[in-house]
Amino acid sequence: MEKKSHYRVIILGSGPAGLTAAIYAARANLEPLVVEGSQPGGQLTITTDVENYPGFPKGILGPELMEEFKKQAERFGTKSVFGDVKSVKLKQRPFQVVVGKESYTCDALIIASGASAKLLGLESERKLMGYGVSACATCDGFFFKDKEVIVIGGGDTAMEEALFLTKYATKVTIVHRRNELRASKIMQDRAKKNPKISFIWDSVVDEIYGEPKEGGVKGARLKNVKTGATQDFQCDGVFMAIGHEPNTKLFAGQLEMDETGYLITHQGTATNVPGVFACGDVQDHIYRQAVTAAGTGCMAAIDAERFLESQEA
Repeated sequence: MEKKSHYRVIILGSGPAGLTAAIYAARANLEPLVVEGSQPGGQLTITTDVENYPGFPKGILGPELMEEFKKQAERFGTKSVFGDVKSVKLKQRPFQVVVGKESYTCDALIIASGASAKLLGLESERKLMGYGVSACATCDGFFFKDKEVIVIGGGDTAMEEALFLTKYATKVTIVHRRNELRASKIMQDRAKKNPKISFIWDSVVDEIYGEPKEGGVKGARLKNVKTGATQDFQCDGVFMAIGHEPNTKLFAGQLEMDETGYLITHQGTATNVPGVFACGDVQDHIYRQAVTAAGTGCMAAIDAERFLESQEA
């Protein structure tokens, strides 16, 4: 990679949003630098099959799709650097981005650092991610046709995921650590009225059973938080619905966020700092799909290009 420290555009993140922004920025001759982060490709790299991205009628593996994105971005002149961003300074111009021991500056910054699904932290959960363990029902629900699954959580997200999964699964069991739901009344009512949905209260998942190469998830060990008693529960899938956390800690005190930490954008993808744009799951807590992330990545690149042109005028 050609060694230089100043770029017209730096893009933080290498998921669908970041790499789509890179494709558009590179085609506009902005020669962007993509900071890949420690998980290049973003959340799609922990998804096995992607069947809802347009243009792939037979489906495609998540990591393979992101590799295609990357090749396309590089074809038009995108440069990449691997590593996590240590700090960002947005109160000076040009903006400064520190990656590892290297420091870079840029005239426009596109933030596509995504959001991370909150997980339980179990080793078995990590091992079986993409093999029956999922954090996205709309991404993976189709693979659980005529199967039994559990959904972990008690908020609106958990109810939405459970209701969506009833389109495919024969039985959906919601496991919640308390004895009442946090979800809105309307979502609670919908879930409780659905004949395919049942509830296990005051319980957490202690362990997930199964092997990736032997059919994936086979069941889970549930532990009652009040009595300490455990039970083995047979199921084919475990869906985490305990929320997402936007990767925005770096921007605290520098960019406008909502109460949960998602970046707030105005008139497209602009943040409250001129020249800084946000796209994908870092500012979208509603849709969280690869195709919507890619769409906002395109918007961010066009917004950045127009911003740079206005600075030169």
